[in-house]
Amino acid sequence: MIALFKLPELRAFLISAALASLAESALAVVLGVHVYALTHDAFALGMLGLVEAIPAIGLVLVGGHVADRTSRKSAAVLTRAAMACLAAMLALGGGNSVAALYTIAFFLGTVRAFEEPAVTGLEAEILPRERMMNAVSLVASVGRVAGLSGPVLGGIAYEMAGPLPTFLAAAVLLSLSTLALLLGIKPRAAPARSGSPVGVIAAIAEGVRFVFNSQILIGSMALDLFAVFFGGAAGLFPAFADEVLHEGAWTVGLMRAAASGGALTSMLIATRIPPRARAGLALHLAVAGFGIGIIVFGLSRNLWLCLAALFFVGACDGVSVIVRRAIVRMASPDAMRGRVSSVRGLFLNATNELGTFESGLAAVALGIAPAVWTGGVITLIVAAITAWKAPVLRRLDLREFEKKV
Repeated sequence: MIALFKLPELRAFLISAALASLAESALAVVLGVHVYALTHDAFALGMLGLVEAIPAIGLVLVGGHVADRTSRKSAAVLTRAAMACLAAMLALGGGNSVAALYTIAFFLGTVRAFEEPAVTGLEAEILPRERMMNAVSLVASVGRVAGLSGPVLGGIAYEMAGPLPTFLAAAVLLSLSTLALLLGIKPRAAPARSGSPVGVIAAIAEGVRFVFNSQILIGSMALDLFAVFFGGAAGLFPAFADEVLHEGAWTVGLMRAAASGGALTSMLIATRIPPRARAGLALHLAVAGFGIGIIVFGLSRNLWLCLAALFFVGACDGVSVIVRRAIVRMASPDAMRGRVSSVRGLFLNATNELGTFESGLAAVALGIAPAVWTGGVITLIVAAITAWKAPVLRRLDLREFEKKV
């Protein structure tokens, strides 16, 4: 692992990723807090999420096309710089009205649609292919730590200094992230194109077809989609804590921390012992374990057992994240990696939004606890069906991709 830190470009990428994740996760929380402080209206929070989600979901496939047609370093630098400018606009007065906050949130979602495919493609270009699993685990761990720290630090800064200095701090962090990419990573040409030039729509369709024709890619994305859609219980944590466990709101933070702690633990272990040889089997077992943990959580009425189950859920999710990240980076041709990443982003973004909605409907129809554990049962069924229908994914050995240096 120390050898990875000796790679200058990987160090620069890690620094940039940590700073960006810290700033963007803090910004997401502080935006919501500030909108609520100005309106005292929960509907306004829902609108904020919708305003940002529409461009993030609607333009992500276009973002993937751009990432496959331009220098990914240039695209990553430009999108990070745009994020910094939008945060600076908030600090310079854009955060004083709800209309301005919504407008800037819309543009943040727009930029994010182009940022993720570009950064994913750049990451695959930088990480040493022969040690891809170790490097992916390292990047994921750094991102998880920063993503956990950002909301906490952002909340503290908001309380102590107010919204505008907090937005300014996010702008500074994003600017530093941009500089780390600009100065620490060598110039890179656009990915080599395969075949004759095609239009935007045809190029996007080509990427979508490639994903759906690959058992490895569509199978791993389907596992992620259905596990998050049916098994994701985080949206019900407040209601579960109150009506099932009969505990205070403080337990919601403990639940989230338990799941995040489990994910971080498995990611850190994977930096030393990555699931290479039986990556496909590890992915299926991780998703099945996720479902089992959700079932135990939904059936339990003891807080400590719930926290232990969520730690296990998070650990399984951490393994799943690492394998899926490696698959996108290693099982996709370089010329198509941006579009493959954008299809995955489309699945993930849409599922996160719809999964929370599904959890709410299930809670109304079945009750809170049954809505949780039935989601775990469905996740187990999905893992079994995918193992049956996608044998290539089940037998996946990522060492074969590492050999193709």
